[in-house]
Amino acid sequence: MLGLDRAKYLGSGAAPISPDLIKWYLALGLDMYEVYGQTENVGLATSNLEDKFKLGTVGPPAPNTEVAISDQGEILLKGPHIFMGYLNQPEKTAETVVDGWLHTGDVGYIDNEGFVKITDRMKDIIITAGGKNITPSEIENQLKFSPYISDAVVIGDKRKYLTCLIMIDQENVEKYAQDRDVPFTNFQSLCKAKEVEELIWSEIEKVNKNFAQVETIKKFRLIDEILTAEDDELTPTMKLKRSFVNKKYEALINTMY
Repeated sequence: MLGLDRAKYLGSGAAPISPDLIKWYLALGLDMYEVYGQTENVGLATSNLEDKFKLGTVGPPAPNTEVAISDQGEILLKGPHIFMGYLNQPEKTAETVVDGWLHTGDVGYIDNEGFVKITDRMKDIIITAGGKNITPSEIENQLKFSPYISDAVVIGDKRKYLTCLIMIDQENVEKYAQDRDVPFTNFQSLCKAKEVEELIWSEIEKVNKNFAQVETIKKFRLIDEILTAEDDELTPTMKLKRSFVNKKYEALINTMY
């Protein structure tokens, strides 16, 4: 129905994708390649290819593209395709392009085979009270691979441990509850059901096994209201806005500490 059987190249970009999701496409016989770039470098900077492919990375640099990592872990790009600057914004341009290197705002590293891995955005890095740097998107992407979790925001900046706000997948969780005769009358009561909270915690525990102790989720809360793209909390593609969620649900977050 999607026409993917006729697709020669499937690309994923914009944000790090769960390797499990790429495995799912590969299992269907569809070659899904993760790519990386931004408007400021006129599109493509790195890409996985049929003969140069490594799961969990965005591939090696494109032709005529240099990639370097700053002391802060930021990905830097250089090449003839780096833009001249932002229109009428010389100060922002000077901050973004330094000595010909484009400061992408993304955090990552280059492995010993030359493959680039994106871990998060510089602005989204969580620094705990103990001084540990955490990249929340890796944790969130694994959580979102659960059929019962629609979206997740990891909390923990300047705090002793990590917690999480979860937006459940309404359809799948409702079916789970109905199949087990869990009583609920509306979405709010569904989120408050003990069995639903136990279900989500079991999904979190599965993900926790993949991370170091300091990166594990210790507590969580469910967002118990149905959100739409018109709500301030969500982007047009139905993703939770990290900064807005941190402010709006501050009281709820504080109950976990």
